[in-house]
Amino acid sequence: MDWSKTKTIFIITFLILDLFLGYQFMQKRSSSQLDVILETTIEEQLEANGITYVEIPKEITKASYVSGKSKIFTREETEKLTNQKVTTSNQPVLQATFVQPVSLANFKDPYSLNEFLQQNIIGGKNYAFWSFDEKSQTIICFQKYGNKMIYKNVSSMLLLHLNDKKEVVSYEQTMLDDLEKYEKKQDIIPAIKAIETLYKKDYLKPGDRVTTIELGYYALVQFTASQVLTPTWHIVVNGKKDYFIHAFEGQIINDEGKVLE
Repeated sequence: MDWSKTKTIFIITFLILDLFLGYQFMQKRSSSQLDVILETTIEEQLEANGITYVEIPKEITKASYVSGKSKIFTREETEKLTNQKVTTSNQPVLQATFVQPVSLANFKDPYSLNEFLQQNIIGGKNYAFWSFDEKSQTIICFQKYGNKMIYKNVSSMLLLHLNDKKEVVSYEQTMLDDLEKYEKKQDIIPAIKAIETLYKKDYLKPGDRVTTIELGYYALVQFTASQVLTPTWHIVVNGKKDYFIHAFEGQIINDEGKVLE
């Protein structure tokens, strides 16, 4: 037996074994590191990326769908409005012009706006400020149900038009009537999971801040006489970008009211 050849074979064999064991070790190490990453909570991932958020609601765990139908504004109702010339009646859209424009000191102040709405608008206490369109000088309000806003719904919207003196000169109003919760309540995704959805879909960037997160309603099918409102998380990023998350299923709802995967 040639000992020199045998020794060479042993050396090569041990080198191959060492390489194999080294490869196995690296695989296990990578797998272990991956497990650690996967076990990282969403809170830790957000913190690592410098993404912050306001205090999130934790007490809401269940909700239900809400049904409603478009209100028809009757002549009897509109005749009770003072200082207003109503151009439509017995219709789902109320259009009115103020004979004398009404001053609105600060429309972003809830008290001031609520006072105006209750004194001048049918069911005014059920609306809340949403945004202000600088170009058209229009205050946009949406209807609430159970103190939760019905987001971006053309059937539950109030548009207040201002003049150069910040006085309300006219408005258009729609309203959902006979609103009623479904009897069956369902579990909703926690608010932090809604934030996680945005993070995983890359809508949250390093350094972003979630400035608002609240539960409301969204109608996935609008422009119909009867509607079903879906519990929806409303999330605002950096005080300017709005997102809506289906509170039952966790998907993002886009501006057209469509659910994204």
